[in-house]
Amino acid sequence: MGLLDFIKKQFVDVIEWTESTDGVLMWRYPFEDREIQNGAVLVVRESQVALFVNEGKIADMFGPGSHKLTTQTLPLLTNLRNWDKLFASPFKSDVYFFSTRQQLDLRWGTSQPITLRDKDFGAVRVRAFGNYSCRLADPRVFHTEVAGTRDSYSVEDLDGQLRGVLIQHLSDAVAGSGVPFLDLAANQIEFAKALQAATVSAFENLGLKLDSVTVQNVSLPEELQKVLDQRIGMGMVGDNMGKFIQYQTGQALPTLAASSGGGGVAGDAASLGAGLALGQVMAQSIQQGLQGGAQPGGAPAQESTGIRPDEVMATLEKLADLKAKGILTDDEFSAKKAELLKKLT
Repeated sequence: MGLLDFIKKQFVDVIEWTESTDGVLMWRYPFEDREIQNGAVLVVRESQVALFVNEGKIADMFGPGSHKLTTQTLPLLTNLRNWDKLFASPFKSDVYFFSTRQQLDLRWGTSQPITLRDKDFGAVRVRAFGNYSCRLADPRVFHTEVAGTRDSYSVEDLDGQLRGVLIQHLSDAVAGSGVPFLDLAANQIEFAKALQAATVSAFENLGLKLDSVTVQNVSLPEELQKVLDQRIGMGMVGDNMGKFIQYQTGQALPTLAASSGGGGVAGDAASLGAGLALGQVMAQSIQQGLQGGAQPGGAPAQESTGIRPDEVMATLEKLADLKAKGILTDDEFSAKKAELLKKLT
């Protein structure tokens, strides 16, 4: 190999990036000790952008296409270097390639429940997860604010930061939507739109564009879900308190059976029978109190016949216990209490 051939091989004739690895957002061309010669070709593929940086200063930026590097195509870099030979000599400059393709199926989710205000429950602790997609939109901002002089920067390097941004704005999205939790869980598309709207500016500050957000699941912690299930069961019963007491008694039957200990079949039957009898007595007592003490068969009760004071107190104690467990709200308890006390007058 002659000296001239050796010298020619120290110059870079073609600068390009084939993106052999998925998920890479930025890649610096490895010049090592080689130099770019006048007339070299820069190849920028679709969904790519190339950025020239000279001595720490951003110079020229190129979009898709094949670009011959001359003083005409590198005006800012030429001005920064103040060439007096019209770009006749080789030069060194950092060239960064950026991928602007969509980065798909990126995951986000809450590692711990997040406490949110809710118009129905006052406050709820919510878990949620889904995925999102984004792309690099502003190479200058990304280079300045995120990547700097690194050889490469990938989506994996940003994963924790981006998931944190989405979760941070989760409460803003819920508050901004004004939708109760129960409706929110049933309208996950609207929830996702609200989350994207609340988060998009934070992505722009990093030079990224948030293309889409999906919410795959919204749920409550197990202990709160049990309370919600009880309230749903009460809602299915409606205002018929007698039927609700029967419903609660039915729910308690497994516990009554278990508490019978070693009584065997007879003990289990006795416990179950006692539970059913208790439910029936309480249901009849409350039903008579709330419906004006109507006699069986539809005959109206005599005016002197009403619910007894001890029955009222027993019922109020049961209602107070339901309120303490969060099954009845303060307003529901007060309304039922007022109805029962009227029967004593």
